[in-house]
Amino acid sequence: MADAFLSFAVQKLGDFLIQEISLRLSLREDVQWLRNELLFMQSFLKDAEQKQSGDKKIQQWMFEINSIANDAVAILETYSFEAGKGASRLKACACICRKEKKFYNVAKEIQSLKQRIMDISRKRETYGITNINSNAGEGPSNQATTLRRTTSYVDEQDNIFVGLQDVVQKLLAELLKAEPRRSVLSIYGMGGLGKTTLARNLYNSPDILNSFPTRTWICVSQECNTMDLLRNIIKSIQGCTKETLDLLERMTERDLEIYLRDLLKERKYLVVVDDIWQREAWESLKRAFPDGKNGSRVIITTCKEDVAERADNRGFVHKLRFLSQEESWDLFRRNLLDVRAMVPEMESLAKDMVEKCRGLPLAIVVLSGLLSHKKGLNEWQKVKDHLWKNIKEDKSIEISNILSLSYNDLSTALKQCFFYFGIFPEDQVVIAEDIIQLWMAEGFIPRGEERMEDVAEGFLNELIRRSLVQVAYTYWERVISCRVHDLLRDLAIQKALEVNFFDVYDPRSHSISSLCIRHGIHSEGERYLSSLDLSNLKLRSIMFFDPDFHKMSLINFRSVFQHLYVLYLDMNVGNMSIVPDAIGSLYHLKLLRLRGIRHLPSSIGNLKNLQTLVVLDAGGYTFQLPRETVDLINLRHLVARYTKPLVHISKLTNVDPVDLVNLRELRMDFIKKSYSLNNISSLKNLSTLKLFCEDHQSFPSLEFVNCCEKLQKLSLEGRIKEMPHLFSNSITMMALRLSSLTEDPMPILGMLPNLRDLYLLAAYEGKEIMCSDNSFSQLEFLHLCYLEKLERWDLGTSATPLIKGLFINGCPNLKEIPERMKDVELLKRNS
Repeated sequence: MADAFLSFAVQKLGDFLIQEISLRLSLREDVQWLRNELLFMQSFLKDAEQKQSGDKKIQQWMFEINSIANDAVAILETYSFEAGKGASRLKACACICRKEKKFYNVAKEIQSLKQRIMDISRKRETYGITNINSNAGEGPSNQATTLRRTTSYVDEQDNIFVGLQDVVQKLLAELLKAEPRRSVLSIYGMGGLGKTTLARNLYNSPDILNSFPTRTWICVSQECNTMDLLRNIIKSIQGCTKETLDLLERMTERDLEIYLRDLLKERKYLVVVDDIWQREAWESLKRAFPDGKNGSRVIITTCKEDVAERADNRGFVHKLRFLSQEESWDLFRRNLLDVRAMVPEMESLAKDMVEKCRGLPLAIVVLSGLLSHKKGLNEWQKVKDHLWKNIKEDKSIEISNILSLSYNDLSTALKQCFFYFGIFPEDQVVIAEDIIQLWMAEGFIPRGEERMEDVAEGFLNELIRRSLVQVAYTYWERVISCRVHDLLRDLAIQKALEVNFFDVYDPRSHSISSLCIRHGIHSEGERYLSSLDLSNLKLRSIMFFDPDFHKMSLINFRSVFQHLYVLYLDMNVGNMSIVPDAIGSLYHLKLLRLRGIRHLPSSIGNLKNLQTLVVLDAGGYTFQLPRETVDLINLRHLVARYTKPLVHISKLTNVDPVDLVNLRELRMDFIKKSYSLNNISSLKNLSTLKLFCEDHQSFPSLEFVNCCEKLQKLSLEGRIKEMPHLFSNSITMMALRLSSLTEDPMPILGMLPNLRDLYLLAAYEGKEIMCSDNSFSQLEFLHLCYLEKLERWDLGTSATPLIKGLFINGCPNLKEIPERMKDVELLKRNS
């Protein structure tokens, strides 16, 4: 993993030498020497990584390499920032002495790094770290990109629940039975059996949705804080207004308990308490769940039998069983990337390994994901030999061995990407676009001929195919959101700490690693900022997942955070933070994500390296983007709800938006008919466009869409008086919602040569649609929803030749679908 840090540092040093052409010779030679030494060090890292697990000295050696790489980048970034900031002043007053001082400071710090590298080189020889081929195990990005195009996903319930469908029905019956007493359903079993997945399957069941008007889910984990859990339940039920948050903060534990009881006593509710470890934790929670004699239920999941057995004297306890051999083999085959490539000898090896998994689903799917990326009998034999070293004949494979082996098989880039899931709070669903944009901002995604977004999506799909990441939701055959299993999250955290990749603030001990360049804060963010000495840190990323944090004024932008690439503030909407002007000093920032603010300062225009700007949920208020937003010359993703969008981004409305030429994704809300959207056509790299009208408003003219030459995904929500006669031929996915079209849109849409996915929801008010011969030549998935007047669907014999998925809902007058469509797979609601 240290290779990732060095690769990044080497790249930065090279860029520095190219950009800073006026460097004095001695300093240039020092930077070149440092770059060459780090390149040399890379050749020894593979051997060090293989030896480090049991050797603390080698781990320390790798820590020191990471530290040097990070310090080198920080030194050069600070110099570049200061030099750039002072350029105009130097021209104006010829302040040569100031420039000489900067040179001197950089040279002095690099001399210090040189001494540290020489010390590290001596230690390498002492520890016997040898130069070996470091390319082994590196997966090319081409493979990941190929996976992006070919991967389709099995639903989680069909995947993990091989052989357990009967359990789902049994537990549903228990939850829905006519028993007015509030009761507890306990699910227990060892990690990796699928307790959380089973509970989630029950929680999202349509029968449960219809039977329990109030539902909430909380994740407890080993270190739980009862007051935080009670607050979270209350907020999930009642919402997160500022008044509610202030009230909850003033309450004692007893007050919170009484408040929640009062909130629930008149409701029929279902509460899932996931991953509870101690009986005491449950005892402190259960008093808050009243028995209103209305059939309310609580589900708890736990690894502890005594917790499950004693949760409710009259409750229902289910011990999750292991899979049978037949079920285990079925699950393995379902997750294997290419079953047809498995020759009889490979099948025999696989059956031996699957048998040693002893019916543990997580172990089986991760093993399948690992073997999917091993080609041929010899590679499979090596996996078996490696696993067999750690077991005796009568024992099963330890799941930790399979997880570690799968992790070690990842390329350096994929290891970094996998680590990032550990920063998020336990059990959190991660939006695919968020994680992809974070990877890009961190520099994990290599630049090449393909768009970085596509390569990053390939990386995500590869982690999914290896069963290290689970799919939570898909749409248009793309992963929309995902999650990681608790055991895999623990692995990511463990491995990340070994290389100082990130650390999560622990409010109980009030501590966080000063060696890590990425910090995650899940609670007590204000205490983290106000009480810890962060002055000597060179933080690369800081991510707040603390809903109660709102004092951005505590963030020392100009000193502590000046090296930040990522500032991710997932705060609570009700707090309505003020963003200080000093945010404009974060020159290196590539990703800025904010929640719960009403406006940004004009200094945002200083962030010339910003790739992603996301501003979410202004607490019911509209949001104003400053005009300086158009100065963000490297912006690729802009997501924000803002007022009069084409007025407040002046260069987007009144002149050519040349400064937003890199924008790949644009979403606009609250559009009115009076707006002009024509200048969107100037965004030549736009690939995703989502436009949402204000309530009951109609779109202005949409003819500009034909000029968006690279547009692939188009989503329009709002009335459309007249369909554009031409759309860009590059469009592959289109969604029309609440369009209220009076003319059949199919003749126009059917001519799009690359359209693969079409979603129509309340989009057409006519009685007939016609898909003529040769239309929809590439269409694979069609969704027809709430076309309430539709009676007839005519389908030409050569239309939709590639169709493979159909979803129809809310079309009560459509008596019959075309004969040829009757053999097409009916899609599920969330596909």
